[in-house]
Amino acid sequence: MTHDEIRDRLIAQGVVPVLRLASAELTECAVGCLADAGFTTVEITMTTPGAVELIRRLARSLGPGFLVGAGTVLDPDTAQRCADAGARFLVSPCVVPGMARAARAGGCAALVGGLTPTEILAAHREEADIVKVFPASMGGPEYLRAVHAVFPDIILCPTGGVSLENMQAYLTAGAALVCVGNNIIDQHALTTGDMERVTAYARRFLYPDTAAP
Repeated sequence: MTHDEIRDRLIAQGVVPVLRLASAELTECAVGCLADAGFTTVEITMTTPGAVELIRRLARSLGPGFLVGAGTVLDPDTAQRCADAGARFLVSPCVVPGMARAARAGGCAALVGGLTPTEILAAHREEADIVKVFPASMGGPEYLRAVHAVFPDIILCPTGGVSLENMQAYLTAGAALVCVGNNIIDQHALTTGDMERVTAYARRFLYPDTAAP
């Protein structure tokens, strides 16, 4: 799969879960619930304990039809390790020189972060497949609308503060897709082992008309 095809798969799903949980074990359980809910992609941040090995396990167990990504990638060396572990897309919260090129070399798509117009253009010029507008909560959907108006050809993905309540507003404002953090998971249900509730809760992000569990 090429980086263009990976990018298109992410856009087609529309909502990418971003997990930053306290342990690899909880994260693995959460990813299983996301897959059961209908998601075909997830981003595992490098702040997760044992993140690289977790990505390796998930990539093997979930197979090629599920895209596992690595988040909070801050240098080309980490990018290479994540790609070697089976990550299919790499995400940085800011412009990290060389990260996008390392992603391409490893057969991955690159999501590079930026907030201001200068940073967003710099991320695009770093060959980002998608520019992650982070933290999106700083400006909200109207800020993204203004950015999209001046950069209509840059693929924008707001991250940080995106919720079930506002994600449609971001998509209407010009986002090609959104990333949703830990609020995509019912934390209490996860820690108490109620995986059916975790799955039902996450499914609402793919199918917003689904009744709350």
